[in-house]
Amino acid sequence: MSVTVPSDARLEIKFVADERYEQLLESWFAGHPACFAEPFPARWVNNVYFDTYDYLAFRQNLSGASQRYKVRYRWYGEHGLPDRGSLEVKCKRNFYGWKIRYPRDEAPSQAGDRWRDIRRRLAERLPAAGRTWLAANPQPVILNRYHRRYLVTHDQRVRATIDTRLCVYDQRYKPHPNLSHAANLQRLLVVELKFERSERERASRLVEGLPLRVSRHSKYVTGVQSVRGY
Repeated sequence: MSVTVPSDARLEIKFVADERYEQLLESWFAGHPACFAEPFPARWVNNVYFDTYDYLAFRQNLSGASQRYKVRYRWYGEHGLPDRGSLEVKCKRNFYGWKIRYPRDEAPSQAGDRWRDIRRRLAERLPAAGRTWLAANPQPVILNRYHRRYLVTHDQRVRATIDTRLCVYDQRYKPHPNLSHAANLQRLLVVELKFERSERERASRLVEGLPLRVSRHSKYVTGVQSVRGY
């Protein structure tokens, strides 16, 4: 599906490293002259990623296509099954990224539900555009969750997230959500700096001296590779 880049699309810089660097990273942010602070408490982030049966979104993201998207349902907290949250379409065109959100004020799943029940219940409360995205990406591929910390500079112009404790659960060909058998996955931390286009040069200066390397990384691609065994 073709989408237009909105004027508020953001740029981001990603860093990926082994989790053993977490304390070093925390010290770096704590001592930064931009005075990074936590605007609200850390929390668990949960996602179910949907794709086509031939993994179009996975292939686009793996190849780094200039225009690509991912469809996921996201909710927060400890609840393992999809809870109250949002269907999100994460869009990317060249260096710019943005999200299209379709919030849900009720959980789309109940104990014992099959995936087909969850998808039906989710679609029932979506607007037409949201239903179109879900219908075009009908296969639940993976469920992932991770612990996320939020940071923001003193002037609120550059935001950062630190993700750790990533877990991935294979949902392919599963009639019911699989929450018991996690895939083997390297213990990574992922740092993302997000900012408006006008802050590009400043953000580049902010990360000078960060003890991690800039890296292209997708949690969805990493998750699919882990459940497919490569």
